[in-house]
Amino acid sequence: MSKLPRLSGEEVIKILTKYFGFKVSRQKGSHITLVKYEEDRKIVTVVPLHKELKPGTLLGVLKLAEIDKREFLNKI
Repeated sequence: MSKLPRLSGEEVIKILTKYFGFKVSRQKGSHITLVKYEEDRKIVTVVPLHKELKPGTLLGVLKLAEIDKREFLNKI
């Protein structure tokens, strides 16, 4: 398995909105909520605006977004 790159919260948000169809829904403190409507489902994920996301945090964001790690790495 390839290692996850160290990305900032802003970089992750740009990738999710550009390539995966998410839109920024709201912000509470330093956390941005992203939403995507797929068929008759609503997919929500939360991205913290940290300078560098830890690998576990990034994996958690991707799990909530229902995005495979390899699929995400191909878009970087």
